[in-house]
Amino acid sequence: MSGIYIHIPFCKQACHYCDFHFSTNLKKKGEMVLALAKEIEMRKSEILDFARNDMEIETIYFGGGTPSILSVEDLRFLIDSVYKNYKVVENPEITVEANPDDLSEEQIIELSKNKVNRLSIGIQSFFEDDLKMMNRAHNSEEAKKCLETATQYFDNISIDLIYGIPEMSNEKWLQNIEMALSFGVPHISSYALTVEPKTALHSFIQKGIIPQPDDEVAQEHFQILVDKLSENGFIHYELSNFGKENYFSKNNSSYWLGKKYIGIGPSAHSYDGKNRGWNISNNSLYIKSIQENKLPIEMETLTKTDRYNEYIMTGLRTIWGVSFDRIEEEFGKTYLDYLNQQAAKFIEDHLLFVDDNILRTTKKGKFLSDGIASDLFLLNL
Repeated sequence: MSGIYIHIPFCKQACHYCDFHFSTNLKKKGEMVLALAKEIEMRKSEILDFARNDMEIETIYFGGGTPSILSVEDLRFLIDSVYKNYKVVENPEITVEANPDDLSEEQIIELSKNKVNRLSIGIQSFFEDDLKMMNRAHNSEEAKKCLETATQYFDNISIDLIYGIPEMSNEKWLQNIEMALSFGVPHISSYALTVEPKTALHSFIQKGIIPQPDDEVAQEHFQILVDKLSENGFIHYELSNFGKENYFSKNNSSYWLGKKYIGIGPSAHSYDGKNRGWNISNNSLYIKSIQENKLPIEMETLTKTDRYNEYIMTGLRTIWGVSFDRIEEEFGKTYLDYLNQQAAKFIEDHLLFVDDNILRTTKKGKFLSDGIASDLFLLNL
């Protein structure tokens, strides 16, 4: 099974914390949609193999940027382009990321009548002051109204929440979670506010306008999130993702499980099991290249050590963990011995544990999983 990710590189306005590739200039939106459809066609030889069932497309994911900026007709055109050029499973997961201010009832109804069967809605916070600080395009009332409407037409909805916001109390964070739960959504993705270079947030912190996010506060918020969602029947299946049973994101899970995927659009990444590719992060150059029948992609072949390190990173973030059997089978005994040696101190500190020959993070170790993984990485072998 494989997935297709389609990057929609447009936003109404720039969120202060975001460093993803996008443009607030929508003049080339029409050209971009045509270019995306053409790239979908141009890339089909990479993954299309009608003789092998494992090459079917299982997920289509519209990310960004803000995919909900596109019309339903544009989204339908791109979905139809995938169906025209690839073998798609009978009931694929088709997700559209959306902002609350884009999702009118009419838009939601139109989406529900098409092949889109999952919405990922960027709420971030239900509090007005947080939304203004982040420069989100929607307000608190729009967030609530959007969810009230969306849950009437879609069963499979995910929402994003951000924790670790400067000066956000534990009580306020808990209210955010409880508000999210009140809508009955089956999936929540939640991320710590991170300060990326060259963002407005980074500039404001340097100038003392906004305080630096506090790691200890973020860790407290994370534990509140884990406990509250666990009490409400959510499975913490990946560091930042919580889903009810049968509502895990199939698209995102495919990345963590090392499945193949194609990334369409400027800045989108692709992976075929051995090679990773990434498209140029420039809308005009992307469109020009596609119009000239050239793929604007750079490729790198991952070494065995690269693949080992990626498996350690993704495995420790998920409930599936890191399989010692897979390490030995895929990478060899030298890698397995190294992993056992490096993991020993974290097992002793109750940050990792081994169960059924699988290495996983403990509850205490989950928040620290990325840092732990980097200590398990193999740099030279």
